[in-house]
Amino acid sequence: MDQRYTQLKQWLERELLAFNLFDISDWQLLPVSGDASFRRYFRAKSNGASWIAVDAPPEKEDSQPFVAIAAELEKIAVSVPHVHKYDLQQGFMLLEDFGDDLYLSKLNKSSVEPLYADALESLLIIQSCKPAVLPLYDRALLDREVELFREWFLQKLLEIKLDADEQQMLRFLFNYVIDSALEQPLVFVHRDFHSRNLMYREGKAPGVIDFQDAVEGPVTYDLASILRDCYISWPDDQVYRWVEQYRLSLIENGQIMPDPTHFVRWFDLMGAQRHLKAIGIFARLNIRDGKSGYLADIPRTMNYLIAVAAKTEELKPIAGWLVQKVVPRMQQSQYFDADVLNDWVVE
Repeated sequence: MDQRYTQLKQWLERELLAFNLFDISDWQLLPVSGDASFRRYFRAKSNGASWIAVDAPPEKEDSQPFVAIAAELEKIAVSVPHVHKYDLQQGFMLLEDFGDDLYLSKLNKSSVEPLYADALESLLIIQSCKPAVLPLYDRALLDREVELFREWFLQKLLEIKLDADEQQMLRFLFNYVIDSALEQPLVFVHRDFHSRNLMYREGKAPGVIDFQDAVEGPVTYDLASILRDCYISWPDDQVYRWVEQYRLSLIENGQIMPDPTHFVRWFDLMGAQRHLKAIGIFARLNIRDGKSGYLADIPRTMNYLIAVAAKTEELKPIAGWLVQKVVPRMQQSQYFDADVLNDWVVE
């Protein structure tokens, strides 16, 4: 195996066996998965018990926010993996094992209502978390994210040469969705609260993972992340019913919220900002990191983006441009299946 794996195993043996977590004569360290970052995950097993060992190279990933935020969320009874041990200098952590059942694998028409009820109940608790220091989801950060769409998706993946009018149109779109985000009340934002970052645990609240990039930001951000999930979608009437239920829950918790129409506008435009970012990240993962699997989720995400633009009067010309120019370039590209595009992208 590679050097990092060997170092991780040595760290576990040296630092953790002394705490009697493992039986040194009978334990295994098995690969579980990687993710969209440079982190890798392994399962440490001994005598029927198991833990998750994380390899996060310190020159690529800073594990300190994960450790600090996990402690804060644990204080308010959010189901996050307990951090048993960590070494920030080496980039190693040993976490509670929540199993292998992602929410995504359990979601279907009959299960979605109770599963989302549990997830949104957890989100309400998460949004009440108030760490001492949390980065602000400010205009600069929101703008860097949407620029990923222009750079990595339009220009690098699809090789579209944008003229001056198109550049100006994109700038209008970016400013429009960012302005809406900055109108919203600020709460704790997980930033990737969706079906691949929630673990199903029977009879328990969903396990919440991958929260190390949390910020203080718009109240609808995580709501859009899960209800307009890049990896699975639901009918609009169902989505907007969940949105209104969540708005009412926020009000019950003492927050001042706008009327339903205004809240839905926040939700839609926040989703558009996130989908611009996600499409750009999926393209970058393919081009820069050689991870092509996320390209299959771009058509669904593009569908969300076009739908929001098409229902927003000021953005309708942009919806038309996406349908008339960008989608045909996707159809001509080697990266996308034309039949998948026809199934997903709205006209």
